[in-house]
Amino acid sequence: MNDWQLREVDRLVAAALAEDLGFGDVTSLSTIPPETTGRATFQAKDTGVLAGVPLLESVYRHLDPAIRVEVHLADGAALAPGMTIATVEGRAQPLLSGERVALNFLQFLSGIATRTARFVRLVDGTGARIVDTRKTVPGLRALSKYAVRVGGGHNHRFGLSDGVLIKDNHIRAAGGIGPAVARAREAAPHMLRVEVETETLAQVEEALAAGADVLLLDNMPLERLREAVARCQGQALCEASGGVNEATVRAIAEAGVDLISVGALTHSVTALDISLDWD
Repeated sequence: MNDWQLREVDRLVAAALAEDLGFGDVTSLSTIPPETTGRATFQAKDTGVLAGVPLLESVYRHLDPAIRVEVHLADGAALAPGMTIATVEGRAQPLLSGERVALNFLQFLSGIATRTARFVRLVDGTGARIVDTRKTVPGLRALSKYAVRVGGGHNHRFGLSDGVLIKDNHIRAAGGIGPAVARAREAAPHMLRVEVETETLAQVEEALAAGADVLLLDNMPLERLREAVARCQGQALCEASGGVNEATVRAIAEAGVDLISVGALTHSVTALDISLDWD
């Protein structure tokens, strides 16, 4: 993680702890003497790809800097049931107070990394890149996109300000693909690429004639997708989107597209099973 991401981690962890702790962990405070110490282990209960270790470390830095966190596996590690991810040792009260927040981040991000890795494996050898979308849990986009990279995928634009993506509603409001692209060229910084969503071959031709840098080939049947790629002839990058799942992604990649965007990487996450076990 870079410095900005680490600052984002600390901000999100602080917010998550405030949400969970409220006025205090009444269960741990009322049942465990404050001087009690112990040791607990974060363990994988399923196969997958690990992501979120920096958040685990941040949770315990916030709760009690004296807690010792020993990391055994780094983000990107392949997990199998029974593998030890990290051990934490120190005062029992804060150890247990941080359990749920640490696990929520680990399970959520590892779920994203695991699903991304499956998609990446399915297109191996085709030259197509798996990319994410902006379909993320509000407030958790930076972490979600980080987990996609841990899983071997790539990031699409982070937000509305770092790329021009002219979609169907923009096209209707602007009066067509040509006028929309022309206005984008005039108004947007020259460093930003211009991508246009297309659904038909006629729209592909119009977007190419307008000088689009990237074509978003939306929900195209395979035959049309192959023809769209052929018509591009290297004039623009081709991104496939819509109807992408683990059963269809290989055939979509073999149609010759450069990018395949998959909203399911982040919008319908299946948490990876990880537990914290008191030794």
